[in-house]
Amino acid sequence: MAEFKFEIIKTLGVLSEGSKGWQKELNLISWNDKPPKYDIREWSPDHEKMGKGVTLSEVEVKELKKLLEELK
Repeated sequence: MAEFKFEIIKTLGVLSEGSKGWQKELNLISWNDKPPKYDIREWSPDHEKMGKGVTLSEVEVKELKKLLEELK
């Protein structure tokens, strides 16, 4: 499996926490030295391990926000 690197630029919030301490977070992350994107995934308490997640561009986040506002 290919190596990759990441840097959490900013933690924007915690959506939930599991019984083993893993947290589902919304972060701004730079993957492989590329411009940061918004990312939702579960992280171990030390941020050494991560679960599967979804990465969104700024345009996609704005569209998601519009869709969520329609749920009111």
